[in-house]
Amino acid sequence: MSWDVLTIIGTIAFALSGVIVAMEEEYDLMGVYILGLVTAFGGGAIRNLLIGVPVSALWEQGTLFFMAIIVMTLAFFLPNIWVTHWIKWGLLFDAMGLAAFAIQGALYATSMNHPLSAVIVAAALTGAGGGMVRDILAGRKPLVLRSEIYIFWAMLAGLAIGLGIGEGTFAIITLFLSIVTLRMLSVHFKWTLPRRKVTVSHNENQ
Repeated sequence: MSWDVLTIIGTIAFALSGVIVAMEEEYDLMGVYILGLVTAFGGGAIRNLLIGVPVSALWEQGTLFFMAIIVMTLAFFLPNIWVTHWIKWGLLFDAMGLAAFAIQGALYATSMNHPLSAVIVAAALTGAGGGMVRDILAGRKPLVLRSEIYIFWAMLAGLAIGLGIGEGTFAIITLFLSIVTLRMLSVHFKWTLPRRKVTVSHNENQ
């Protein structure tokens, strides 16, 4: 049940996130579908490639594809006043997709008895992969490369699942809400990870 719920939440949230970006870039309906589907399913496809799951597994999610297309179509044809409100919530949709798919990716990796490192990588790629592809296709700087903390929260979810902290429905719900909250707080308070800048001086005489 937890698996199915996370998958549905992540698919809808990321599909809406893709729709919002597509409409901000003034894409047509086909562009909306492409960007929404890439956002919703791109992370899972990348994860499957790296942990040894056949890519064909992606095409077994017919119900989720149908659900995503319905949601995207409704969002595209909503009156402008509703679209404007949804755009304001775009960051929340992305945070929900990040959290849901990061946890789902980690659970997927643990079910295949992968080590902790692989669980963390699976969480990071599943949670952030779709958003990265979306931003690249839209000509934007990917969220994972922006100053606010993003992919770290997906890795944190993977660490929690890998250590057995996220066992049980209540624990998974708590972890999901925690990741969403942390992501939103990191944007609001502009939390950043440590960074260094290296300046290379060139000797003009060389």
